[in-house]
Amino acid sequence: QVQLVESGGGLVQPGGSLRLSCAASGSIGTIYTMAWYRQAPGKQRELVARIRSGASTNYANSVKGRFTISRDNAKNMVYLQMNSLKPEDTAVFYCNVLASRGEYWGQGTQVTVSS
Repeated sequence: QVQLVESGGGLVQPGGSLRLSCAASGSIGTIYTMAWYRQAPGKQRELVARIRSGASTNYANSVKGRFTISRDNAKNMVYLQMNSLKPEDTAVFYCNVLASRGEYWGQGTQVTVSS
């Protein structure tokens, strides 16, 4: 059984930083891409950042220059370093993995940016 477990969310003041982590376990097969999505209240889920097996990345325009996605292939982990956080970054963040055996989602971790 495949599991994606996220951690690192929480409450932070505007301008602050958080680092999200996601660990993939189980019979997941070969991982192609790892990504972070987010969903704010009343809005659709959107792609925040994606990293491919060759380490190429892409980001939503709203987070470019502030967020950095990285992965540890040996540990099947993906990270999202979030700097200069803004109130509009408040959302539930989800880890996503596309692998040879399917596409998988984490349960989500809440990020709240507020003073």
